[in-house]
Amino acid sequence: MSIDDVASTPPQSVDLDISGMTCSSCAMRIEKKLNRVPGVAATVNYATERAHVECDPEMDPQELVEVVEATGYEAQVRRAVGTVHDDRTGGHPAEPAGGHDGHDHGPTDDAGLRELRQRVLISAALALPVVAMAMVPALQFTNWQWLSLTLAAPVVVWGAFPFHRAAWVNLRHGAATMDTLISMGTLAAFGWSVYALFWGGAGEPGMTMPFSFAVSRGSGADEIYLEVASAVTVFILAGRYAEARAKRRSGAALQALLEMGAKEVSVVRPDPSTGADREQRVRIEELVVGDRFVVRPGEKVATDGVVQDGTSAIDASLLTGESVPVEVGPGDAVTGATVNAGGRLLVVATRVGSDTALAQIAQLVTDAQSGKAPVQRLADRVSSVFVPVVVALAAATLGFWLGAGAGSSAAFTAAVAVLIIACPCALGLATPTALLVGTGRGAQLGILIKGPEILESTRRVDTVVLDKTGTVTTGQMRLVDVVAGDGEDVERLLRRAAGVEHASEHPIARAIVAGAIARLDDDEPLPVEGFSNHEGLGVSGRVDDAEVIAGRPRLLGEHGLAVPDDLAAAVAAAQTEGRTAVVVGWDGSARGAFIVADTPRSTSAEAVVRLRGLGLQPVLLTGDNERAARAIASRVGIDRVVAEVLPADKVRVVGELQAEGRVVAMVGDGVNDAAALAAADLGIAMGTGTDVAIEASDITLVRADLRGAADAVRLSRRTLAIIRGNLFWAFAYNVAAIPLAAAGLLNPMIAGLTMALSSVFVVTNSLRLRRFTPSAPATVGATVD
Repeated sequence: MSIDDVASTPPQSVDLDISGMTCSSCAMRIEKKLNRVPGVAATVNYATERAHVECDPEMDPQELVEVVEATGYEAQVRRAVGTVHDDRTGGHPAEPAGGHDGHDHGPTDDAGLRELRQRVLISAALALPVVAMAMVPALQFTNWQWLSLTLAAPVVVWGAFPFHRAAWVNLRHGAATMDTLISMGTLAAFGWSVYALFWGGAGEPGMTMPFSFAVSRGSGADEIYLEVASAVTVFILAGRYAEARAKRRSGAALQALLEMGAKEVSVVRPDPSTGADREQRVRIEELVVGDRFVVRPGEKVATDGVVQDGTSAIDASLLTGESVPVEVGPGDAVTGATVNAGGRLLVVATRVGSDTALAQIAQLVTDAQSGKAPVQRLADRVSSVFVPVVVALAAATLGFWLGAGAGSSAAFTAAVAVLIIACPCALGLATPTALLVGTGRGAQLGILIKGPEILESTRRVDTVVLDKTGTVTTGQMRLVDVVAGDGEDVERLLRRAAGVEHASEHPIARAIVAGAIARLDDDEPLPVEGFSNHEGLGVSGRVDDAEVIAGRPRLLGEHGLAVPDDLAAAVAAAQTEGRTAVVVGWDGSARGAFIVADTPRSTSAEAVVRLRGLGLQPVLLTGDNERAARAIASRVGIDRVVAEVLPADKVRVVGELQAEGRVVAMVGDGVNDAAALAAADLGIAMGTGTDVAIEASDITLVRADLRGAADAVRLSRRTLAIIRGNLFWAFAYNVAAIPLAAAGLLNPMIAGLTMALSSVFVVTNSLRLRRFTPSAPATVGATVD
């Protein structure tokens, strides 16, 4: 293999499921270790408990697993997302404390969650009397302190064992995480209490001890801190449990997406003995491209395919958010996981497994959840140095209080409070949990956000460039009007026009045929004989014993057919509105005009209003003529139009807007939009468009509804706002709490409760994104956010 071949070989992507991480510091350590391997670029996400690695295509993924295990954590290569249930989805946390015992504490390990719940309940039952006796002097009977020791010992040793285990593993690898702080704090409080009971004066019968929210205890030799060790353990365990349950809910959208696919399918295959077709029920994994399968009413479509026989209505609401079923028949494409709401269908499979639309959507969501938003980078850098700094601060606090003559008890209490209060749990959860919920909710609504960095782009966008054909309009020509000449029978006009146009494959001809048949309520057009196609002008042929000519007025003139003034006026009026007019005639005269146009989508005008409500200025960009473009723009409420541009010019227009200082979003669906989508600050592709356009975009709208562009911007902005709110709370909490703890104004037990609640707050705040709904119609100038 040459150097050029090596340079051109794309890197392989490997996803690892990681267990044992307890905070963002763990994720940062693993990420650093992986990135030190030559040719490896890794990103580790604490919330999804996953590492995404780009590495040399010839590297064995097991080498990456070994690097993670050498760092002190468990890992396994994640299998590709498919159309069937994937039992290891992002957002389902491992047992939050530990995972180094050789057992699988994977993201969907319900046993781990049950074990954590049991640990919380037993520890709480043991700790409650300890805390009560310490806080209420009236309960401090003779030798109460020894009962406290008996009850507290299992809590600190067994209840907090996951923290101690993780701290020990990290210590062996020369690292410190938040578990280090918790383990140090609880063991210090427990160890001091044991010393005071056995070698100090705290074990004397009749000893009593007042409770204080701040530092106010005596010399320390006769003081115990068993309530601190017990309560901190219970509070943090309870916080971890609540956090784990909330994180599981945050990944529910992707879990639901992955479970949408059918599990079994009725395949039609020849009987080996008779050769006749027969149905057989097989697992979805056995389906291959080219297989024919049956979809009965109420069943899910097993995989992407094309209808071979039958007609029905397909409900795609679970996949696209679109509530109106779509009529399908022979030749129409159907998507896996949609529901057959009508008749029996026979479908030929065109894509299976990880190639299906559902699998690709799930993979896009997974990739987005695994990444990091730019706003998370600062939090990661802070978390990586936070724990050593906190340990140094605790030591400094201990030294300060001892030097100030406040007594060993006050100094110890303040130092333990600093250790407990400073755990950076909330900091590590602030961004990934919001990403989990936001991108998952987007997938439910048919909005696929490719990566977390996209969120920053949506916040700054102020101009949205809209491609006309296929984006603002349906992209399909439609018969919008029929003008019959004086005294002409409309039904005969429709039949003869449909008959001659039926032999043509031109989009305008197909629109006339479809419109005529619909108005006639007929199945088949009249047959045509002697058909001729006049390139660029129209068609002619014998229909219903008449020589029928359909096309431009020039074509009819060349065949000696006169165009009456009323039809000429109708043609001119249609052209003024940017529509196409086809004149039809026979027997020496034009008999009528068919007006065809690419019409705006029914939701485009409302979508433009919503985009304006978000502070975005819409610009219509098209290769069509100026007159047609302005006609469409006026109907949907767009003022600025750039028409008659080539694909290369679309990129130039985007560049010119950016040169004006604008931050540009581009919405398109075709191959000719791909370059502009890539050049824009934010590219939004209609999911009904080409694969090239979707690949070049940052956000994909699964359904053909421009309103989704406004919803995508709203959802992205809302997610970013939640992330910023989470980070503010996490930073503000630590900045405010550490000085209070160091000053002796916080009891370590209260510090532990506050720290646990901060993590739960961040996760539950992110869960608010699950209630995000598409906006109601907005008025121009309103704020829709």
